[in-house]
Amino acid sequence: MRSVLLTAGLVLAGLTAPAQQTVTGSIRFGGVVRDYRLYLPKAYTGTQPVPLLLNLHGYGSNNVEQEQYGDFRAIADTANFLVVHPNGTLDGTNRRYWNTFLPYALGGPDDVGFLSALIDSISAKYRVNAQRVYSTGMSNGGFMSYELACQLSNRVAAIASVTGSMASSHVAACTPARAVPVLEIHGTADGTVPYAGNAVFVPIPELVAAWARRNGCNPTPLITQLPDLDPNDGSTAERQVFSGGRNGSVVEHYRIIGGGHTWPGAPVNIGVTNRDMDASKVVWRFLRRYQLSGLVTATTPATRPESGRLTVSPNPVRGTVSVRLTQGTLDPAQAQVTDAVGRRVPAALRRAADGSLLLSTQGWAPGTYWLRAEVNGQPLYRQLVKVAE
Repeated sequence: MRSVLLTAGLVLAGLTAPAQQTVTGSIRFGGVVRDYRLYLPKAYTGTQPVPLLLNLHGYGSNNVEQEQYGDFRAIADTANFLVVHPNGTLDGTNRRYWNTFLPYALGGPDDVGFLSALIDSISAKYRVNAQRVYSTGMSNGGFMSYELACQLSNRVAAIASVTGSMASSHVAACTPARAVPVLEIHGTADGTVPYAGNAVFVPIPELVAAWARRNGCNPTPLITQLPDLDPNDGSTAERQVFSGGRNGSVVEHYRIIGGGHTWPGAPVNIGVTNRDMDASKVVWRFLRRYQLSGLVTATTPATRPESGRLTVSPNPVRGTVSVRLTQGTLDPAQAQVTDAVGRRVPAALRRAADGSLLLSTQGWAPGTYWLRAEVNGQPLYRQLVKVAE
């Protein structure tokens, strides 16, 4: 059973009004007290919901080091989002880590559950936009971000990994409930998480290609070279964009040619650090485009006309579900259904006497599905949960 205990202390980090703050706190999860640092930007007033970014440290590091090394605080001050820096647990060598390798049954901590509980705790105290929760991280923190994309796609809108990857065994087992936009920044000379992979880690080109397939993106990326702004940094950079994915998703990859196991644009060099880009700015520019329901535009779900709203009931469903617009009539040709990995599911739709559409789920395996309807050129999505008949 999950229990959450909030503790708090305020460390003032600015002198202007409104002042930015770093809040230190902890929650109790799985019988263990887990601590975090939450950055409240000076633009935050608490009057409206704002995005939340999880910024996860690497193996053997901690939240204070990640807060400074992969720093988003100045960006958050102007873009107005919260940044949380949690701590992983200590392994047998007394180093902090995120459990993306050991099955929980073998005694490893449930870090997916912990981070989900942490989102709940922060959302209970601060105005968090639940549609716009993101995860990023360095190395092991990047691995953990992929784990959230796989297991917590109903809460995390998009992820970005810097020098992270996935265990080969996890790639095939990953079954997100929706297309999750993914950004990977990785050096070709990374000696810790090799770009070409090894016996445990999947090669980075295979990783981004797998996510492009999973999201339904164009398998051939658009590749552009970044200007070589610092010829003395020992590296160059190129950007690969796999576009055209479901629900506006893309997969992006910044290939740092000659780059090491480092955060481009970091305040200190701990290896070959690319200076042609600032990874923190690149990450935020990528993540900020997305919310759980798709692209963030001027007509978000909260502000679209009511005539564009799509409803389904009952949900979860055992047999037949009713699909309707709150105003207007939906044509069967406008609707389609995909499963959790994006495969088209035959959808038997018929018109009911009240004008709604009746969708039979007979024969569907229990699980998560996505209903997509094209309304006035605007795709609308609703998640369906099928339970055993």
